[in-house]
Amino acid sequence: MDKRYEKIIDLPHHTSATRKPMPLYNRAAQFSPFAALTGYESVISNAQSKHETDQELLNTHGDTEEY
Repeated sequence: MDKRYEKIIDLPHHTSATRKPMPLYNRAAQFSPFAALTGYESVISNAQSKHETDQELLNTHGDTEEY
């Protein structure tokens, strides 16, 4: 075990005498994901669609050149 925590590892969990615990629903909301990059999903989706369309066109017309 890490020696830095030897003094505190067996101490009881602290609970406040003056405040009620936060409801789990509210606590979970603090850690829920959020859209930090607004529009990012849309850009990725558009790029994927363009790539798929390009691949379909390439497969439809065929690439007859050999390198």
